[in-house]
Amino acid sequence: MKIVVLVKQVPDSGADRNLRSDDNTVDRASASNVINEMDEYAIEEALRLQEAHGGEVVVLTVGPDRATESIRKALSMGPDSAVHVVDDALHGSCAVATSKVLAAAIAQQQADLVICGAESTDGRVQVMPHMIAERLGIAALTGARKLTVEKSSVTIERQTDEGYEVVTASTPALVSVWDTINDPRYPSFKGIMAAKKKPLQTLSLGDLGIAAGEVGFEGATSAVVEHSKRPPRQAGNKIDAGDDGGSKLVEYLASEKFV
Repeated sequence: MKIVVLVKQVPDSGADRNLRSDDNTVDRASASNVINEMDEYAIEEALRLQEAHGGEVVVLTVGPDRATESIRKALSMGPDSAVHVVDDALHGSCAVATSKVLAAAIAQQQADLVICGAESTDGRVQVMPHMIAERLGIAALTGARKLTVEKSSVTIERQTDEGYEVVTASTPALVSVWDTINDPRYPSFKGIMAAKKKPLQTLSLGDLGIAAGEVGFEGATSAVVEHSKRPPRQAGNKIDAGDDGGSKLVEYLASEKFV
């Protein structure tokens, strides 16, 4: 079984994140970049399937040169190899164009199973798994909290607000996972050293048969027109205790339509 795991490098959600002033895209150059948190759960799930059924795990990333840092971090967890799609023309790509690039790269791998995080912390649109599956013509089993593979059958428990749904499909298939599915392993020193020697294939848009005009700002179906910083938090209203404190509190709650 060959498993492709999608990994994205994103600005650390625990630090300040900014958009560039020149083109309104995420300022990745000045950010502290890390593996998208949800993707670590996808990597762990792929490794557990490999341990149970054998096969190969390949990490796939679309991003600038600096994304290599996250690729090596992902490889240190245990995957066998990685593919990095990097091309200057990709800058400014929307989700639709990005899904086209990812689908083309996945198709070259001829994977039995594609696993990814349910969302990225920088975009949080939750549409990429569905778009990729549609382009590849395979089943999309999304929002998994549990994943089971038996021969050519894939079954997940899809997490919902009310509980979970059981969904089954045949391979090849794509599965997106939530952080409730497992506990990702920490890279060992041996894994970190081994990651430096694992195969890393670099692909351009030309290698995927995609023209520059189909991606980037030129091929984007959406764009950020303008942005501004979140306004500073304002001081709250303070009501002093006293004979009329209760009345003032009720008046305030009524003015805010809480009562």
